[in-house]
Amino acid sequence: MKKVLIVETNVMRYQGTNDPTGLWLGEAAEFVDEMQRAHIDVDYVSPKGGFVPLDPRSMKYTDAATMAIYESPDFIDRALSHTLTPSQIKPEDYAAIYYTGGHGVMWDFPDNPELQTIASAIYQHGGYVTSVCHGIAGLFNIKDANGQFLIAGKTITGFTATEERLAGKKRVVPFLNRDQATAHGATFSQHRFYSEYAVTDGRLITGQNPFSVRAVAKQLITNLA
Repeated sequence: MKKVLIVETNVMRYQGTNDPTGLWLGEAAEFVDEMQRAHIDVDYVSPKGGFVPLDPRSMKYTDAATMAIYESPDFIDRALSHTLTPSQIKPEDYAAIYYTGGHGVMWDFPDNPELQTIASAIYQHGGYVTSVCHGIAGLFNIKDANGQFLIAGKTITGFTATEERLAGKKRVVPFLNRDQATAHGATFSQHRFYSEYAVTDGRLITGQNPFSVRAVAKQLITNLA
C-alpha cells in the first residue's frame, strides 16, 4: 500500500517577534483531500512531534473541502494534536515525503538531521521528495547517497521574494528561498506571484505557493500510479 509522510512545523511565532505563525492549514488539508480521493494513506510528523500550531492568516483561505478535513477527528488528532516524532518513522513505509509550509518551517525544517535522513532514505529507495511554498526549506540540506545536496542540478520552486514582499514578511524571514536553492546547486523556477505553479524534476515535486498544493498532490499521484 502506498503511503505518504506529511511534515509540519512546531514553530508558533516568527523568531524574534510576538507575531504568530505555524502551519498554513490549506497546505496540509488540501493535500490530504487529494490523497484521500486517490485512496492514499498519510501519516504526520513534525520536528518535535505532538502539537502543531496553525498560522491564523491561513484561516482566511479556507473552503468547504479544507474545512471538512480540518474538522475531521483524524486530522485534529494526528495532524494537529499528536504528530509523530522523527524517531517513530520508518522510511521504508513511505512512497513519498511532503513538506508543508507556513513561515514557521523556515526555523525548524532546514537544520533537522532526522528529517533529512528520513527524506534521503525515502528518495534512495525510489520514493518522492515533495514540498509546497515555504516547505521547500525542508529540502535545502537533504543529501543523497553520495553526500551531495539532493536538489543540486534540479529545477525546484517555492515561495518567492516577490511573494514575501507582498506578504509583508521579507524583512522578517531568515532567508529567501531562491538564494538558498541556488546556493545548493538548484535552478529556482517561478511564475506569476500567488498563481498555481508546480514543478516535477525526476522524483522531486515542488509547488510555489499556497495556491499550488493541489497541483503538487496531483503530480505526485500521477507518478505513484
